[in-house]
Amino acid sequence: MTYCVGMLVDEGLAMIADTRTNAGVDNISSYRKLHVFKTPGERVLAVATAGNLSVTQTALSMVAEGVTLPDSTGPETLETAPTLFRAAQILGHALASVRASINTPPTPTADGLNVTASMLLGGQIAGGKMGLYLIYGQGNFIECGPDTPYLQIGELKYGKPILDRALRPNTALSEAVKLGLISFDSTIRSNIAVGPPFDLIVIPRDKLVGMERRIDADDPYFRDLGRRWSEALAAAHRAMPDPTWLDLAPSAPPRSMTIVS
Repeated sequence: MTYCVGMLVDEGLAMIADTRTNAGVDNISSYRKLHVFKTPGERVLAVATAGNLSVTQTALSMVAEGVTLPDSTGPETLETAPTLFRAAQILGHALASVRASINTPPTPTADGLNVTASMLLGGQIAGGKMGLYLIYGQGNFIECGPDTPYLQIGELKYGKPILDRALRPNTALSEAVKLGLISFDSTIRSNIAVGPPFDLIVIPRDKLVGMERRIDADDPYFRDLGRRWSEALAAAHRAMPDPTWLDLAPSAPPRSMTIVS
């Protein structure tokens, strides 16, 4: 399992992915799941992957060599895609093709957990708008919108409440990064299948540059953020009033008994 999140706000885009892979409690390792494709001044794209590692790695290798879509005259890559939408189509086609090759002849296997895979694609190409897509294993995808300015893949349930409550389209990009890291802190505290180091990219809107950083378990900011978040939660719940309808008054002690012989 893994956890990846992309947050698209007015100021730009931030994407974070963990690196833990888990094939059983005695087979845990780390692989990079956030992949960046950039041409300075022309495009910066980031792809985060979740699910079966062999499926996602094969799909990315196919994309690197070039994918021929049904309506194209030749192979296309993320470096040649004219729009972000086209880049999503290229990734979706590769992902679906890999799953189809595993599922030949057709069996229920490809719909099982062993070959489940998904991707997040975010970034901007010169002349186009910034965007964020969630690409499913079947090749179809959805685009991030202002009503919910983030997309997640992998083990998303622990970090989702934080983003639902606090992230808005007008949230500052630095604040979005902070919220994303808090969602990771909450996730790793509740699920051993997600763990550091984390890979982060921040892409300011219309700048066509990406600021990348790897965040280790002992990263001073991440450790301090997790400590402060835990303390803030503890202080918040203590500040909330107790239920007025809950009567926990101690019961009267039992009367002593005198035995007369």
